[in-house]
Amino acid sequence: MANDSCSKILEGAYQAAEDHLKESFVSDTELAGKVRSVALCPSNRAGARFLLAATLAKIDKPNVDIRKPFIQAYPNEEKADAYGGRHYDEQYVFDFITQRKLPCSSTTAFLTPAFRTKNIVLDLSQNLRGRPVELYRAILEILDAIQSGKVSAATVLNELVRLLIIERDERQERLQTLKRQLQEEAGELPLSSEETVRLIEQHLALKHSSRLPVLVVAAAYRAASDKLGEKVLRLHAHTAADRQTGALGDVEITLLSDNKVVTTYEIKDKPVTTGDIDIAIRKIADSAEVQNYIFVTTARIDPAVHEYANQQYRELGGVEIAVLDCVGFLRHFLHLFHRLRTSFLDEYQELVLSQPESAVNQALKEAFLALRRAAQAGE
Repeated sequence: MANDSCSKILEGAYQAAEDHLKESFVSDTELAGKVRSVALCPSNRAGARFLLAATLAKIDKPNVDIRKPFIQAYPNEEKADAYGGRHYDEQYVFDFITQRKLPCSSTTAFLTPAFRTKNIVLDLSQNLRGRPVELYRAILEILDAIQSGKVSAATVLNELVRLLIIERDERQERLQTLKRQLQEEAGELPLSSEETVRLIEQHLALKHSSRLPVLVVAAAYRAASDKLGEKVLRLHAHTAADRQTGALGDVEITLLSDNKVVTTYEIKDKPVTTGDIDIAIRKIADSAEVQNYIFVTTARIDPAVHEYANQQYRELGGVEIAVLDCVGFLRHFLHLFHRLRTSFLDEYQELVLSQPESAVNQALKEAFLALRRAAQAGE
């Protein structure tokens, strides 16, 4: 089949699923349960993406063995019944789940520990590395069922997409319900600056919150953009390294009148070191416009590192490097721009809810709305 046929297969599965939302495509109850466990595993979203790629490949090339998704982009001649699982994943599945906003992992499943180490036949004798163990066992059993003809790849693909659509819509409905409750229960008196700081501290303390300090800084600048005459230029992907994106840091600030970076924030959820500052110095040397390079950390700041940063000002000809505590930064901002404290919370909420699952997961999104609702109620 032509390459664009893979996109058509996925879109066909989406349309079939939309027309069949209330009933499973898989008639075997036990097998349907295994597909559900993979599609909706709360702790590991890579399994669903793996199965999407595998079933797509089997439909595209019916003669391949679905248990042989070798990680090379394309299978070699000696393995004619194998397929490039990562190729199908990155070339077709990624665009599909992104456009349809389906709740899968945002990075390829073929670089996870279970699938990246070696090329093996994924038959029932394998013990794949990964958690939860039940997820990977279910994947092997589904692959075996497809290869043995007990169920078709198209049926499993349709069922996967059906379950992901339902999960996506239920997640959105939960967020919309929480947002409505927030609006309906909002009191006349807005949260104080200190109550706002406490709310953000509670959110930062939750698991998998490493992206949140970036959003704190970005929300502050978005709320005060007109007052400062500056704006947030961009937020790069949570998993992208600065050397890949060409960015100076996690949050880049420009003047409203142009797009030249004048202030860069690098966010750390671990202690800032003198080595981090040396790397920043090299980045500054490559940028003629930057005037401030600011580290914001959620960890303790070593006084020696703080002093080392201060010493760079004259060496860098007037470019300042600073190391700030995240909560301290927020507290100072909220008291300096006291009238913007609600605008800050609204901007932070918008950023949190708009982040992809890989950066801010559903639990963190729901938790913020619940925490803000409780704070507004004085609880």
